[in-house]
Amino acid sequence: MIDARRLRTLRAVADHRTVTAAAAALYLTPSAVSQQLAALEQETGHHLLARDGRGVRLTAAGEILLGHADAVLAQLERAEADLAAYSAGVAGEVTVAAFATGIALVLAPAITELAGTAPGVRLKVLDAEGDASLPMLLDGQADIAVAVEYRGAPRADDQRLTRVPLYAEPFRAVLPLGHPLAAGEGPVAVADLAAEPWIGPYPGNPCHDVVLLACEHAGFQPRLLHSSDDFRAVVALASAGAGVALVPRSALPGADLSAVAVRPVDTELATRKVFAAVRAGAEHHPLIAPVLTALTDAARSLDTQ
Repeated sequence: MIDARRLRTLRAVADHRTVTAAAAALYLTPSAVSQQLAALEQETGHHLLARDGRGVRLTAAGEILLGHADAVLAQLERAEADLAAYSAGVAGEVTVAAFATGIALVLAPAITELAGTAPGVRLKVLDAEGDASLPMLLDGQADIAVAVEYRGAPRADDQRLTRVPLYAEPFRAVLPLGHPLAAGEGPVAVADLAAEPWIGPYPGNPCHDVVLLACEHAGFQPRLLHSSDDFRAVVALASAGAGVALVPRSALPGADLSAVAVRPVDTELATRKVFAAVRAGAEHHPLIAPVLTALTDAARSLDTQ
């Protein structure tokens, strides 16, 4: 096995042409340099240096080894630089668990920003429902969660977590075109939909909780006849006249809206509150902090009306 330190000595001798000058450059004694060169020749089984007047020159074998030495030493420099960056917290991988629209709205733009502001930070993205990312964070499967408020979530004052608000996304009423309120203007009163059959996410989905809260505030329990966590399916069912729904605004562009009316609603409770969370104290980690900054920058650029 060739000792990389001896390759560095060979490089110095090749550069400075004398053992004495190489020793000075390496902060070694001339005898130490001579010992390293002798050991390198023993390791390789070749004479690497020949006398040349008052100095030395590399033999053919020495020139061959020097070419490899340059490649090895350059790679070692890169390794040292990467480790130094890692130690400084400016290079490494951060795992982010987020739900699909959160990925589209803030996480993907954050990745673009980080490429310019913190290129050493690499993101690993895990697609997780809004109620799944916080458990993943607390279990150590993720470093950051992009999550939404839901019943049963850790409280905002939970000492295990630090939260960073990102955005509040309104829900829209989705009505069949033949519905009496489809052609109106202004917000739809949720109370006016009390007698309707409803289409919505399954219990456990945070959006299910938003629908229930908005309806309860309007004085009724929605009659949920159809359930799907895919909002394209929810809109398709509304298009078929199967019922009415409340759908997050960002989920609508991917659906066929040709046979439905999309209207705002009269309550701010029909809102999905999105935040980033990290384990308490991790917000200061030099890898995590720039990601949180990029997420908040992306959220500020959103139109949340």
